[in-house]
Amino acid sequence: MSSGTQLPPPPEPAAGDAAALAVRRVLRHVLLLNGLVVAVKIAVGVHTHALAVLGAALESGLDLLNNVIGMTLVSIAARGPDEDHPYGHAKFETLGTIGIVMFLSISCFELLRQSLAAMIRGRALHSASGAEIAMLAGTLALNAAIVWYERRRGRALQSAFLMADAAHTATDVFVTLLALASLLLTRAGAAHVDAALGVAVALVIAWTGWQILRESVPILVDARGMDAEELRRLAVSIPGIRGVRTVRSRATASGQMFVEMTIVVAGASSVQQAHALADAVEQAVERAAGSAEVVVHVEPG
Repeated sequence: MSSGTQLPPPPEPAAGDAAALAVRRVLRHVLLLNGLVVAVKIAVGVHTHALAVLGAALESGLDLLNNVIGMTLVSIAARGPDEDHPYGHAKFETLGTIGIVMFLSISCFELLRQSLAAMIRGRALHSASGAEIAMLAGTLALNAAIVWYERRRGRALQSAFLMADAAHTATDVFVTLLALASLLLTRAGAAHVDAALGVAVALVIAWTGWQILRESVPILVDARGMDAEELRRLAVSIPGIRGVRTVRSRATASGQMFVEMTIVVAGASSVQQAHALADAVEQAVERAAGSAEVVVHVEPG
């Protein structure tokens, strides 16, 4: 028998929480795939002693660590504004991309050191079997699938971390190709090429780190999100606005824009007229920026 009392439905998750859950779900899937890639590369690298393969294993191992870090950071980044963080927590996700660069730097240095030492002193290598070459080729297909999946979901969820991690994983595709070349050349009797390919792998890792850094630092230091002159033109094109005194803008990794402007209106304008002009500026900026939070201050001229 029913008691006649129904429990209220559970509250729906906020948009930020739902996006964070979706990003975490993507990272869990990628984590499992990366775990398989790492296991294969370590097994082949340890048996053959090939630096290019060991470098590829290290690169994929960093992907694993990045996934774990990302699963934590995206939950923090999804939190809404509070008293201590009035603009929200989105920068925590961008901060995670800096963590990726740090790990890339460590792996790049270590691989470069070992490769240069091998070029000077030499290094004994074991020829890879056909099965090992096939296994490494299989990780190449997995890397490509991970990149495609993360980029697609990163664009859909507007996740800076997923896009940065996809860029990192994209280097795995090229790095794995170099590792395959090393194994094939070693079987052909050109084992000395492995150390040079190890240097190439290290340079690829360094380039990836630089690209991520170049995109992340402007967000962390609040570089301008929109051209100030363009914002001024938008404002003064509205009848009744005599000038613009200050313009500030910044953007988050997801494309959310924050804009602050101080406009000048006629001193005889009523509060209602000044408010209407401020609203007009906000709407014009929002149309131009796509996604923007605009604050307009009004001063008499």
